[in-house]
Amino acid sequence: MLIARVIGLVVSTMKYHTLTGRKLLIVQETDVSGKPVGTPIVAVDTVDAGEGDVVLVAQGSAARQTEETRDTPVDNVIMAIVDTLQTDGAVSFRKGI
Repeated sequence: MLIARVIGLVVSTMKYHTLTGRKLLIVQETDVSGKPVGTPIVAVDTVDAGEGDVVLVAQGSAARQTEETRDTPVDNVIMAIVDTLQTDGAVSFRKGI
């Protein structure tokens, strides 16, 4: 599972039928302090995330375990919107602050 920030949207009018009606978002993996790492990826949104949200992303076969993505050709799925990140007793991220 990755911590990531939503940085954009993908619009695709033609896609595999099981992806019809699904929002595709561009996410950038971050470390716990919010610093971007890695390369942006596209993920299927199952929780109505939006640009700027910090989210949790499941990858690989785990991405196909949600009700919305079962038996669907996806490698990345947004499965949670983060409210708070806390490491070593200190809050490094709190939604809305």
